[in-house]
Amino acid sequence: MSERSFPQLGAELLTRSLDVVDLTRPIYEGMPQWFGHQKTFIMVNQTHEEFTQKWKTKCGFEAHNLLISEHVGTHTDAIFEYAPDGPKLHESPLAFYYGPAVCIDVEPWVESDIELLSKEKLLASVEASGQEIRRGDVLLLHFGYGDRVWPELAYAERNPGLSREATQWIAEQGVVNIGVDQMSIDSSEDAEFSAHVVCAEYGIVNTESLTNLSEIKNERVLYLGLPLNIRGGTGSPIRAIAIRQDV
Repeated sequence: MSERSFPQLGAELLTRSLDVVDLTRPIYEGMPQWFGHQKTFIMVNQTHEEFTQKWKTKCGFEAHNLLISEHVGTHTDAIFEYAPDGPKLHESPLAFYYGPAVCIDVEPWVESDIELLSKEKLLASVEASGQEIRRGDVLLLHFGYGDRVWPELAYAERNPGLSREATQWIAEQGVVNIGVDQMSIDSSEDAEFSAHVVCAEYGIVNTESLTNLSEIKNERVLYLGLPLNIRGGTGSPIRAIAIRQDV
């Protein structure tokens, strides 16, 4: 990268009053991904030099092509992914993917890399957080496992997750989106995909492969994790952020 400064008129142009925490993992070739989804390929479509030579212009445009899954990296699901009669991405209200959120630290109660977190442990973590889960909330769960092992292959092979009872209790609180900082809301050992099944039953969504939840654990924030407007989509990569403010 060149030593030019951007923007040219000074870095203070990017100064913002918002306190923003980036919750998004990078997308790149070779990243760990769930075995059931398309691997990531990033190809150079054209370089600056190739463009100017081909089109005889002074300004060249570099562009890359992406071959990725709808569920690559930090991503969110449409209910249709796990419920055949559920809304597809373009049919899903945007309010699923942004709004008031609370981040609960469950890491102290997780004793195994493949644990199904029980309802009892979840309730203990909520009580210890000093926070409350409100109707309409996005619930972010800090398991900690993902950030410990990323970008090792173990990230795609093992992870703890929510038991059916814990997920059902979350849904009963009126949560509309469950977000986790690992490959899935389900434990890698749960072949029944219990947490996704509960999301299907209650008509709510989930968001996976977040990062940096340790920075907002046991806090209430404004969350934004907006999907691409993919017609018929089952999910979408997102740029997820948390904004600290009174919400």
